[in-house]
Amino acid sequence: MAALPTPIDDQQAAARAWFEGLRDRICAEFELIEREAGSDAGFDYLPWDRVDPSGEPGGGGVRGVMKGRVFEKVGVNVSTVGGILEGEFGRTVHGAGDDPRFFATGISLVAHMANPHVPAVHMNTRFLVTTKRWFGGGADLNPPLPIADDTTDFHATLKAACDRHDPRHYDRFKAWADEYFYIPHRHVHRGVGGVFFDHLEGGEPDFAFARDIGEAFLDVYPRIVRRRLGTPFTDADVAAQRVWRGRYAEFNLVYDRGTLFGLKTGGNIDAILMSLPPVATWD
Repeated sequence: MAALPTPIDDQQAAARAWFEGLRDRICAEFELIEREAGSDAGFDYLPWDRVDPSGEPGGGGVRGVMKGRVFEKVGVNVSTVGGILEGEFGRTVHGAGDDPRFFATGISLVAHMANPHVPAVHMNTRFLVTTKRWFGGGADLNPPLPIADDTTDFHATLKAACDRHDPRHYDRFKAWADEYFYIPHRHVHRGVGGVFFDHLEGGEPDFAFARDIGEAFLDVYPRIVRRRLGTPFTDADVAAQRVWRGRYAEFNLVYDRGTLFGLKTGGNIDAILMSLPPVATWD
């Protein structure tokens, strides 16, 4: 990874190492699912470097993408960037109103599946430092054709992770996800929800919570994929999936804060837009 403008401290290094290790384990599990389905698909990794507006090196990341028999398109990205937040956007970032310097490290994942009965999914956890430092992220399930057992399993696993830290977390962060992952111009939610959190300010308990969300995702989502990947589907199911994917693309291009942050901070365009589905339709 390219150098950052300033050295990183122990907490920043630990967060970066955790996100990169989680990426490695998730990608290995997804490739194993492809092997089990008789496919030799694997992730292609593309490192990228960022130049800060100051002209200094601004870090970078690695974009990972796999297109297989089960995972029609899945992207798993990690990045560690830093430098100066520019202009009006910088003043909107938590803790950057008076000092535009920032550091950010995290993992971002979106999977679009070949079988319409296997739900798409999004997961992201991150650590940011301005004049404040905090963890954020979450995971949400996005089935084109919702199945109640999968929704229940996904939420129960996330709730168990939340409950290990604070019995109030799940209700609060589920409500936050329901509010955030909503498409106002369509008057629909993007999926069946999950948890979403932000501005958990910086201590080891908050880092532990972010790690547990990552572990919960790695526990539950491969289980759901294996449960549904052999389900028969029809042309009508595929048509419904592609219309739903259009809604997903609309949210990510119009409302998603992570997309905006990546574009405004000079991230890799292909990595930022890897969340878009491979094929979508609008009726």
